Amino acid sequence: MRCRLLLFLMYGQLLTVQGQSRTDTLLKNLLDREASPALRHILQYPDSFRYQLIYTQIDRDARNRPHFKSYYLEVDGGKYFNPASTVKLPIALLALEKMHQLKVRGLHRNTTMLTDSAWQGQVTVHTDSSAANLLPSVEHYIKKIFLVSDNDAYNRLYEFVGQRTIHEKLWAKGYKDVRIVRRFMPLTEEENRHTNPIRFVDNGKLVYEQPAAYNNQIFDFSREVKLGRAYLDKNDRLVFTPMDFTKHNNLPLMDLQQMLQSVLFPASVPLSQRFDITEDDYRFLYRYMSQYPSETLWPKYDTAEYYDSYTKFFFFKAGKKNIPPYIRVFNKAGWSYGFLTDAAYIVDFKHGVEFMLTGNIYVNRDGVLNDNKYEYEEEGHPFFKEVGEIIYRYELQRKRKHRPDLHNFRINYKE
Repeated sequence: MRCRLLLFLMYGQLLTVQGQSRTDTLLKNLLDREASPALRHILQYPDSFRYQLIYTQIDRDARNRPHFKSYYLEVDGGKYFNPASTVKLPIALLALEKMHQLKVRGLHRNTTMLTDSAWQGQVTVHTDSSAANLLPSVEHYIKKIFLVSDNDAYNRLYEFVGQRTIHEKLWAKGYKDVRIVRRFMPLTEEENRHTNPIRFVDNGKLVYEQPAAYNNQIFDFSREVKLGRAYLDKNDRLVFTPMDFTKHNNLPLMDLQQMLQSVLFPASVPLSQRFDITEDDYRFLYRYMSQYPSETLWPKYDTAEYYDSYTKFFFFKAGKKNIPPYIRVFNKAGWSYGFLTDAAYIVDFKHGVEFMLTGNIYVNRDGVLNDNKYEYEEEGHPFFKEVGEIIYRYELQRKRKHRPDLHNFRINYKE
């Protein structure tokens, strides 16, 4: 009896530990020691700001192979945050993977993609005014996703990949808790299960045709997620109950960072977790994950609105600061409902520094959701900027046995 009681108590303790957030002393102490009063205020209230951080050191061996060591602060896969535009990362990767695996003659990233409609709420898209040839394509959609986090581009690629395929592919790669069930359009759960018919054409000739599809997969919505004290409904009426996120998209922070690592350092993850894309796809991704809106003609952006650090939260976003020419950030950020998230690989070519930093925060003082009144500029962006600067300063003085050869990430953006 005493033995069984002891086992029961040990099992109970194990469940408690597993349900708690993960925090490492190195990261916690570093931030506590360097934080400004404003950052220290945020760090004191993890439940209110719902922040999570992952800092990954990268050390190269004598053969320049990267080795990773991650440190965590308040990271908990069960702590929901709205992933917003970060879901565009796996969708872009899956679109390239599907294009590669179809193995259709004449079908490639630049093939004209015509989206038709076959269900209520769907839109027809046959042109793209931001493209040099005025025609939509998978490649141009991915450019817009990484340059300015374009919602329409994500919607079209969501439809191309298909809701069922999204989950079959991601679950097979080990991302069991990922759920991407929504476009960024005002659609119902049922309408999001329906995806459009799509045609790929070359000079008017049909190359590949994809019929409309419906996904009848059953998703696990058993864990209820409700946030805030009130929200504005679709008619802008104030509803005095928490907003229900139970059936929204879900992308845990650790999964998001793992996806980024699998693209930037594919050899560092098991073959089963890699995306099946070509070497040319990798180079294409590296370019647009790190390129600035000011460096592209197609699409061409108003750089007053889409400044260089528009989607680069760590270091730079607060104050719209210019990024030093010797630093590049390969990342995907997102913001919605008071949540800001960024998964980034940061490279300093001048000092031979590289590291990964992924984090999120929730800033919503009044507790009202969907009212577009969030403290992004006052608290959210300064949080990312200061955390990025603290980690960067630490990386500058951190000893490395071998200086990294970073040529793989040097890109001529003028080509």
